Amino acid sequence: MVDPRRRAASGAARATALAFVIVLLCGFTLALGYANKARCAGGAIDEYGRSQVFDVRKDMDVCYSDIQFLWQGREIDNHVFPYVDGAITDDGVLIGGAVEYPVLSGLLMWAGAIGVHNDADFLWHSALLLAPFALLTAWLLARLAGPAALLWAIGPPLVFYAFHNWELPVVCTAVGAVYVMTALTGLTVRTRGIIAAVLLALGFCLKIYPGIFVLPLAVYVLTEGRSRGPRRIAELDVAGAAQTLLAAMGTVAAVNLPFVLAGVEGWRASVTFQRLRQADITTNSIWYWGHQAIFGRDAETTQTWHDIVGVASPVLIAAGFALAMWLGRRRWTPDSAFPWVGVSAAMLAAFLLFHKVHSPQYTLWIIPFLVLLEVPWSLVGAYLVADAAVGIGVFRYFYSMGQGEDFELLEGIVQFGVWLRSGLLLVLFFLFLRARSRATPLPGPISRARRPQLQPVA
Repeated sequence: MVDPRRRAASGAARATALAFVIVLLCGFTLALGYANKARCAGGAIDEYGRSQVFDVRKDMDVCYSDIQFLWQGREIDNHVFPYVDGAITDDGVLIGGAVEYPVLSGLLMWAGAIGVHNDADFLWHSALLLAPFALLTAWLLARLAGPAALLWAIGPPLVFYAFHNWELPVVCTAVGAVYVMTALTGLTVRTRGIIAAVLLALGFCLKIYPGIFVLPLAVYVLTEGRSRGPRRIAELDVAGAAQTLLAAMGTVAAVNLPFVLAGVEGWRASVTFQRLRQADITTNSIWYWGHQAIFGRDAETTQTWHDIVGVASPVLIAAGFALAMWLGRRRWTPDSAFPWVGVSAAMLAAFLLFHKVHSPQYTLWIIPFLVLLEVPWSLVGAYLVADAAVGIGVFRYFYSMGQGEDFELLEGIVQFGVWLRSGLLLVLFFLFLRARSRATPLPGPISRARRPQLQPVA
């Protein structure tokens, strides 16, 4: 008979080796991702620190990045500390160091500019700052889901978007929360829930979306991660769920309060900017292309339409969240625990589907859920096709319009990507709620409490 401890140790060694290989492959992909964006950087630099090649190649060669673009216009090039002296003008222009992202992303933007004086060096320093988060995400996913983590580590989205914007840290916080709840089984569900809530709150302070996962996490803690049984309400961990919610809220308050006190106008400007943003041609959302489908491609979007979107978008997102929670409650059965990861994934799908902005790099948000949950690989492949149609096609589309060239084919490619992606998000919303999780407790030595007891020989 094989010693269970030796078998467990062997399994742990294989899992560690696989994770190491996946991290190495992720490093190679990140190098490709940087090389892709760096095609738009360097060479002749103008008096403002802008690579002259950027405006020439960004759309034509599909090497645009928000990192390089925002070197100017947000006082990053002047090394102004974000938010403190910032504001937003009546026509929606950010000034004085205000940026359109939550405070931790603003800090990353400022940190990436320390010691640099042009956009090419800013891109390079930012890549060095962001890359460890992608590598850590690769390691966490590999430990949780095994070979499926290759979708993150070597998938096209990481090449396209790793250094497109400041997404890698926020993805890492979301995956880290799942890792804590799944892998740290030596801690109680309540303790893990509080730690995970802090991570999700930090994600909220980076790019908002992980904050929506706190609610299903709290329900999981409430039910103590158990299947549904004949227990009374009094037996639920109400205190643990409350502490999970309070941990998230306290973290958000602690991170944001210094910025509120130092300059509330600059802090509030980021919220105002996002509220005022309209569903225009740059948003890649169903709202802009839906307007074209309803009223014709030559019809201009009106303020009335933007007002409708301003109401319909959050209402539909909230409805999607409520439906995900309700369906998740139905999946909590005597045979299965409350599926907080699946519910979180469904909530994200609803957000991506109905939000008025759907930037291409948001694909990085959903990729970990395609790794962690068992959805058909055919759908994953279709999603990557849709993403490439948007992520590549939209920049070529902009280039052709700017050059006065025929752009009908490219417009069709973009619309194909937008509508295919939207249809897939709708399908994934329901599949996520029913999908089995690939995230399992890590292989390791058998604890004393679980060690099989030898029976006496008869």
